[in-house]
Amino acid sequence: MYKSMDVYDDKPHEECGVFGIFDRDLSAVHETYYGIFALQHRGQESAGITVSDGKTMETFRGMGLVTEVFHNLPEKEGHIGIGHVRYSTTGSSIPVNVQPLQADSIDGPMALAHNGNLVNTKNLRRRLLLEGSTFSTTMDTEVIIKLLARSRRATEEEKFKELMDEIHGAYAIVACTNDAIYGCRDPFGYRPLVLGKTEHGWVLASETPALDAIDAEFVRDVLPGEIVTIDDKGVRSTMYCPVDSHRHGICSFEYIYFARPDSIMNGQDIYQARLNMGRKLWEETHYEGDVVMSVPDSGNVAALGYSAASGIPFVEGLLKNKYMGRTFIQPGQKKRERAVRMKLNPIRMNVEGKRIILVDDSIVRGTTSGIIINLLKNAGAKEIKLCISSPPVRYPCFFGIDTAERKQLIAAKYSTEEICKMIGADSLHYLSQKGLAESISEIKASDMCFACFDGVYPEKVPHDGLGSMEDEE
Repeated sequence: MYKSMDVYDDKPHEECGVFGIFDRDLSAVHETYYGIFALQHRGQESAGITVSDGKTMETFRGMGLVTEVFHNLPEKEGHIGIGHVRYSTTGSSIPVNVQPLQADSIDGPMALAHNGNLVNTKNLRRRLLLEGSTFSTTMDTEVIIKLLARSRRATEEEKFKELMDEIHGAYAIVACTNDAIYGCRDPFGYRPLVLGKTEHGWVLASETPALDAIDAEFVRDVLPGEIVTIDDKGVRSTMYCPVDSHRHGICSFEYIYFARPDSIMNGQDIYQARLNMGRKLWEETHYEGDVVMSVPDSGNVAALGYSAASGIPFVEGLLKNKYMGRTFIQPGQKKRERAVRMKLNPIRMNVEGKRIILVDDSIVRGTTSGIIINLLKNAGAKEIKLCISSPPVRYPCFFGIDTAERKQLIAAKYSTEEICKMIGADSLHYLSQKGLAESISEIKASDMCFACFDGVYPEKVPHDGLGSMEDEE
């Protein structure tokens, strides 16, 4: 089920961020709080923390930002903790869907947090219902934890292997028992997961800035198809499948938009990749202009790359109000324009009379690009050439990104020339897929997922990508 959309933020949305820590010398609740705070960009709807002292486990969850949910930190002591921030793609934005989820198994309590999206949730959920299970949420995450809790395998690693036999799609999982934390990444590696080291313990997180936030040292990425166990004996790795047994499906949109610019992901510096995208945009366009500016904040680094390559000065043209909450679509064009203006306002001295090269990271539904261009033209812009640091988004994602149904994607219905005319730009250029692949220089193109651009999915999806998650067969 797809959510209503933020009128300004016409972007694909990531589902969530996960974090876990095992350290007997640190407070798990405090370190987990700082970890998920550093991952806030990956989800702003809800936040949760599970803590264990080795004997008892408690989960604390709520709707809102990390600082809103945990304005007073729980007093639960413990050396084991996992955390989660969420944006919903499948499953409604309601309190029962807040993660981590906690469940009892024959071996004791377990909690689990999940980033990604399964493509066979409906079939698994139907089977579990027929076998007598009941569900209190609408999330695929509950399917995952129920499969684990029902397993009769002798070890947690074997339980995860059995789980991975059954679930398909994208998942970066952090889970905990009263004895250990576990990390698990799907065999395609769609969603990121990293391993870090504190002075006396270990950390798992969606991105490296979460390690920086608690002064942990980055050790390595969790490999696609890897299960990591962390307990008093240290770190152990179990491979579900050989890492080179098939192509991977690392999400290209992590590098375009989702990840923090200060992240390092699968060996690739995100900031460098976005600079490269801006340089590639210059190579593909060679637009003439007076200034380069970005749609803040996600277009900033690519705009700097365009400016550096072209020699055209970068200036701030749009000031973003950082204190705005989410502003959802309201009926009527004037209300939409007012909502955008509340978040973005032109800096007239940098705009008036200028030929502007405007850089943004993506156009998904096309609901706001025209409003932004109109704001700049009303402020006196002489010309606006729009550069997008991704190829056109023509196909939906089934692996943890809310890119809506295909019929809602503007590039699936209209040509670049038609979109340019619709949004009122003087020129429009999307980065080529080849240029994008070359920008993410540390990862082989064959190991990346570009399905939202070309419709080539790494594994089977509902109706070959022409439907939506509701159409699962």
